[in-house]
Amino acid sequence: MKQKVLLASNNAHKIKEIRAILGDFFDIVSLREAGVESDPEETGKTFEENARIKAVAGMKASGMPCIADDSGLEVLALDCRPGVMSARYSGSHGDDAANNEKLLAELADKPDRSARYVCVICMAFPDGRELEARGECYGEILKEKRGNGSFGYDPLFYFPQFGKTFAEISSEEKNEVSHRNAALKAFEKLWEKEINDK
Repeated sequence: MKQKVLLASNNAHKIKEIRAILGDFFDIVSLREAGVESDPEETGKTFEENARIKAVAGMKASGMPCIADDSGLEVLALDCRPGVMSARYSGSHGDDAANNEKLLAELADKPDRSARYVCVICMAFPDGRELEARGECYGEILKEKRGNGSFGYDPLFYFPQFGKTFAEISSEEKNEVSHRNAALKAFEKLWEKEINDK
């Protein structure tokens, strides 16, 4: 019987993606499915700190092992901004259009437009153990948006391997190469090592 694990999210897309990769190991339930309220303030200065805040809060609220992620965009010419502020870069949370406009304005005179999406996965256990994995996906920021799919900075994030932005490819294609996929694959290896070391 698989161990039941809380996912500190109600995001249907995220739940599906995480279940697809880690479902062989865990019975993953969302906050809503578990009847758990957990929405801690993300006060961390790094993706690692914020992922841990969410995982520990979910674990304490449920008594179950809890897995959480934190992710965002880092642009090298902007000293890795927007980083942990990616969702609220323009000031209001989740305003993709405003966030994209601010990013373009700040990069207007920058020749280097290289960027990376980052995702950190953290799992907190009631016995105090923690596991953490990081995944990255590299590309560059275009000068104008392309594509209608996806969300966030995807219309500006050009992925050289496909010759398209993340908003121009299917969700299946994106999932294969995304920062979250890379983090989950790294986490999968960590968990297999954890099992084998016991």
